[in-house]
Amino acid sequence: MAHKFVIKKTDGGEYRAYFKYNSETIFWTEAYSAKAGARNAIDSILKNGPTAPIEEE
Repeated sequence: MAHKFVIKKTDGGEYRAYFKYNSETIFWTEAYSAKAGARNAIDSILKNGPTAPIEEE
C-alpha cells in the first residue's frame, strides 16, 4: 500500500499521527498526551476528510 497513517511517540512523550505516501510524510496532527488522541484524530480525518470542501486562495 502506497499510503498509510503512522502513530509515533515523540521525544517529549506525546503521540502524533502522520500520513505518509510512498514513505514521504504528507501531513501530521498536533501532539496528543495519549495514543487514543492520535487515533481519534485519524478517525476524524477518515470520517470528515472525504466531504471537506476545497478552497482556492
